[in-house]
Amino acid sequence: MPVLKRKPGALRNGAPFRDWDLPPAMTQIWTHLRGTSDGDRQLADILFAAYQHDIDVVEAACEEALKSGLRKADAILNIVSRRTNPPPPKAIEPPAHLQLKMAPIADCARYDRLGGSHATA
Repeated sequence: MPVLKRKPGALRNGAPFRDWDLPPAMTQIWTHLRGTSDGDRQLADILFAAYQHDIDVVEAACEEALKSGLRKADAILNIVSRRTNPPPPKAIEPPAHLQLKMAPIADCARYDRLGGSHATA
């Protein structure tokens, strides 16, 4: 797989890839990508994700992308990332001595007053 990252054209010309049996959703994505100028590169990225994670995770991401009408590697890799990365940590409540006692006031006119004092100088 690392070779495919460097030479994605091997997907079209390489003997090991001619009779490759990809899962159904990945096959649909590959069929679509074949007609694009950077389809080999995109499929290589998708296959590398399957190498890094698991082909079942990537196949499920391809299915989700197809249901949403998406067929680009970026969308599929985003779905894979969301499925494989842990959720963000829960927010913590700051201790009482670090909490704001007075909320800041949004006053954009302050900037006008600052600019006005320089204009008179």
